[in-house]
Amino acid sequence: MKHSAVISASGSHCTLVGAGPGDPELLTLKAVRAIARATVLLVDDLVNDAVLEHAKPDARIIHVGKRGGCASTSQAFIHKLMVQAVREGETVVRLKGGDPFIFGRGGEEVEHLREEGIEAEVINGITSGLAGLTSLGAPLTHRNRAHGVVFITGHAKPGDEGTDWVALSRTAYQAKLTLVIYMGVSSLHHIQTGLLQGLPTDTPVAIVQNASLPHQREALTTLGQLASTMTREGLKSPSIIVVGDVVQGVRAWETEMVVHRRAA
Repeated sequence: MKHSAVISASGSHCTLVGAGPGDPELLTLKAVRAIARATVLLVDDLVNDAVLEHAKPDARIIHVGKRGGCASTSQAFIHKLMVQAVREGETVVRLKGGDPFIFGRGGEEVEHLREEGIEAEVINGITSGLAGLTSLGAPLTHRNRAHGVVFITGHAKPGDEGTDWVALSRTAYQAKLTLVIYMGVSSLHHIQTGLLQGLPTDTPVAIVQNASLPHQREALTTLGQLASTMTREGLKSPSIIVVGDVVQGVRAWETEMVVHRRAA
């Protein structure tokens, strides 16, 4: 049975908080304050443990791991936990890696809370698609190289045909768009084949694994060499793949295509 009354934000409520790409210093002040108020935190797997240092000592922390390709807590069970905690009078923070509304299922969670009569607040976080290329000193948009940016997932929902990579590649070429691909490692060959139908083989590509963390690894390559570079260098999830001429803004690009490894 659905509840028609909306629970006031001044009492027990739920806040979806973006924990950012990994570096705890990239948290917003608003996110820190929300974490510090929480009595219950439902925490995704990719959230840095250092972020939890802002929580109350007596806060209840529940890990609800969500990582591509691994066993994880079902979304339905996470929904149930959020609603149950709010109904028990807790101040709930749903702590999510990156930004809740960029491939974080935050939209689904907010919709479910509202269906249950619970109004949710959302606090944005820096998404890894932005932090990854920024860490290499390059922008996602540039008036001479890219007129816009597309954030897109490489992981289709079961039963969904997913992205038409051929159509997207042609649009990206014609409109001078940067493509930022999340969760694309498992479908890399399919993505590469589709993108090569509309983009040149020498289109610059940056791959960034574990963006913003001390053990970040990155590779610069071309679209034609994307899959072979990933395999050769052993780059894995979580990785962001950035496709477009903005990658030329990475300082090392003009001298050679390189792989960087940062000490842990």
